[in-house]
Amino acid sequence: MGAHAALPALVGEVLGAWSLTPDGSLMTTPSSWVLPVRHEGSPAMLKVARIPDEQAGYRLMTWWEGHGAAKVFASSASALLMERATGASDLAQMAWSGQDDEACRILCDTASTLHALRRRPLPELHPLEIWFQPLFQLAPAHTALAPAADIARQLLAAPNAVVPLHGDLHHENVLDFGDRGWLAIDPHGLLGERTFDYANIFTNPDLSDPSRPLATLPGRLEARLDVVISATGIEPQRLLAWIVAWTGLSAAWFIDDGDDKGAATDFAINAMAQSLLR
Repeated sequence: MGAHAALPALVGEVLGAWSLTPDGSLMTTPSSWVLPVRHEGSPAMLKVARIPDEQAGYRLMTWWEGHGAAKVFASSASALLMERATGASDLAQMAWSGQDDEACRILCDTASTLHALRRRPLPELHPLEIWFQPLFQLAPAHTALAPAADIARQLLAAPNAVVPLHGDLHHENVLDFGDRGWLAIDPHGLLGERTFDYANIFTNPDLSDPSRPLATLPGRLEARLDVVISATGIEPQRLLAWIVAWTGLSAAWFIDDGDDKGAATDFAINAMAQSLLR
């Protein structure tokens, strides 16, 4: 254990149990510890959960078996070992450099692969109705959230095409894996209407870096609508409704965290989507 003394105890335990060698610096997020490692001589990424909510995502990553998502080498209730992205391309940089339509198409293609029917029994996932509870709880005290809450209730009451959902499918969670192509990482592990996964495209990469607005620029929402509708066949008004619902949920999270910038981005896109709803 001495070699891993500087790491959190749980991370050190997993390194020993799975015979892994650290291969970079530890990254700490609110939900996980993330560490580049070597696994049987090859580059891999180790994620160790800091909160119980991560476990559904680990189960879903394993269930996908590397189709549309990074391949999982080992998993447990609290840890996940997966292949490491080594490609040089980046969807956020593509979007910021004038290739936003192409970045959106890649996200749509990834979602389509993840949503494809599989014969295996589903893992235990978070129902989308439960995921939306923060919006429903905050809406009575925040009138700006009320339209999103109303629309979300209607959508959740009569869902179309229920599938396992990534739940956080945006520009920083679909990475370049070189010969393996573009693959998803870090799902929340949800179950609900497939349209929900596409709504996330419309708020990013702005939510990751509000100082470089793109999703909120005039005409960008309409351009993205065209790309997603063309790629998926989803009915435009249905997609807009899910964008309203999603931005309301995301804004509720930011309000709860005291993050005014994130909430402002969500509310701007929420207003644009509402204006296009008939």
